[in-house]
Amino acid sequence: MSMVPYNRYMEPTILHPKYSSIAISGRPGAGRSTLLQNLRPILSPLGWETFSGGEWARQFAIQVGKHNPDDPKHHKATDYGDEIDHKIDLEMRQKVSDPKVHIAVESWIAGWNMRGLPHVLKVLLQCDDALRIDRVVNRDNLSVEEAKKHLQEREEANLKKWERMYGVSDFWDPKHYDLVINTYAHGPKETLALVLQKLGYNLV
Repeated sequence: MSMVPYNRYMEPTILHPKYSSIAISGRPGAGRSTLLQNLRPILSPLGWETFSGGEWARQFAIQVGKHNPDDPKHHKATDYGDEIDHKIDLEMRQKVSDPKVHIAVESWIAGWNMRGLPHVLKVLLQCDDALRIDRVVNRDNLSVEEAKKHLQEREEANLKKWERMYGVSDFWDPKHYDLVINTYAHGPKETLALVLQKLGYNLV
């Protein structure tokens, strides 16, 4: 299927919708938040909700004081107990379990969490480490070395915890996903267009 680059003058119309919800996964810096933000003004007028697992967890960490006051934008899953991770994953899965509900969710492992739900479009965003680091450098005003350390520490801590909790380590195996996008090769607008087309919308 050929890709139609999205622009702000286009309006989505339903052709043959295959999915009623979207779950976006990927490592930090891969573009999850950007994709969710770009989907929001397109899908919200059509009755869609959006939910960020990362933002929910970040706000919880701040509320209970389980965050670094010098770096309130970030947290690790190890900042709180297993029950919080279970609560986030359960809430997201419950939100998308009803095929009549339209919602786009994002978290590191949202797509893996929605396995077995055929009405959910499971999207995996991949990106080269160099670009992920560069995005974190620009987004958070860090040095390259600080960004590398930041990503490494968060990923190692989170994955170690989730592997222990769930007994698996293949959260980002493409087999769990309906659509895999390399955000190094595809910019934000192209990524948005690919998701909308896979979802079953036509950009006209």
